[in-house]
Amino acid sequence: MGEIYAKFVSQKISKTRWRPVPPGSLQTAETFATGSWDNEENYVSLWSIGDFGNLDSDGGFEGDHQLLCDIRHHGDVMDLQFFDQERIVAASSTGCVTIFLHHPNNQTLSVNQQWTTAHYHTGPGSPSYSSAPCTGIVCDNPEIVTVGEDGRINLFRADHKEAVRTINNADSSTLHAVTFLRTPEILTVNSIGQLKIWDFRQQGNEPSQILSLTGDRVPLHCVDRHPSQQHVVATGGQDGMLSIWDVRQGTMPVSLLKAHEAEMWEVHFHPSNPDHLFTCSEDGSLWHWDASTDVPEKSSLFHQGGRTSTFLSHSISNQANVQQSLISSWLSTDTTKDRIEITSLLPSRTLSVNSLDVLGPCLVCGTDAEAIYVTRQLFV
Repeated sequence: MGEIYAKFVSQKISKTRWRPVPPGSLQTAETFATGSWDNEENYVSLWSIGDFGNLDSDGGFEGDHQLLCDIRHHGDVMDLQFFDQERIVAASSTGCVTIFLHHPNNQTLSVNQQWTTAHYHTGPGSPSYSSAPCTGIVCDNPEIVTVGEDGRINLFRADHKEAVRTINNADSSTLHAVTFLRTPEILTVNSIGQLKIWDFRQQGNEPSQILSLTGDRVPLHCVDRHPSQQHVVATGGQDGMLSIWDVRQGTMPVSLLKAHEAEMWEVHFHPSNPDHLFTCSEDGSLWHWDASTDVPEKSSLFHQGGRTSTFLSHSISNQANVQQSLISSWLSTDTTKDRIEITSLLPSRTLSVNSLDVLGPCLVCGTDAEAIYVTRQLFV
């Protein structure tokens, strides 16, 4: 990997997301959004990655990320997703879901649409009304799905004032994250180690499938679906383990990989190169997992900053027989032939790395140390 550049921004960063590049475009990612948390005033901000290369006083590379614009956000930013090129959806700890619109001609952000009581413990209008944090969102224009601490799932459409569909008691525990499997189907993860698949074509309030880690009910914090093999899903949770699931096969993970020393906050398959996966953790680390099989007989190495190597153990169990030719590299279990190479991307441990995003050769992450790290050369 090429150099990774830090910029200190005087606010704890909870979420970082690249603005998508237009379909068919050859340009690389150049604009990203951040959300903050645990500050006196929180903001949703847009940045341009600008030029790189200035050495700072510590001998590290100072990133030249330029703040394009920002807007105050009521509550902590719990999740952040681009809806399209101009619109960003933010989830708040107040239970509110907001669409912000970027005006590039004068570099401002404005509130485009808002659902103020998307998530709540006791209903709006009652004297004992109490909001619940909205913990996760996923967008597939024109639809937005939100999940929350209240165990509720909402399906919104841009330009509709009310939710199109709400599953009120979808979960008795906290829902932490959500992703689309196929367009009418979503997958949620919760605080008792369960994955649940929901089909919006069905009228009931029951999931169509439940998968779970056996034994300890370890809270799951994050989920991502393989971009081209929609049955392959990665999750991370409170124990820092990386779990790979095949939702067609059984109810348990296919692979359990020993990973971080504390909570894993996010996991992302690379959108165009999905043999590569990225995770970040409360323990202050940011890891690149390479399961590509083009390196013959490569050993399972762990690189600290790409320099030193130690062996990493992983236990893989419960692999059902799937046609070998169709198997994703993440579902393979022959650990002698198929090793995973792991690289630590940050030069040193920091406070919690809360969020990351990857697009093309570019990666961005945000930390509790009030820093944003960017690299444009992931695969160098």
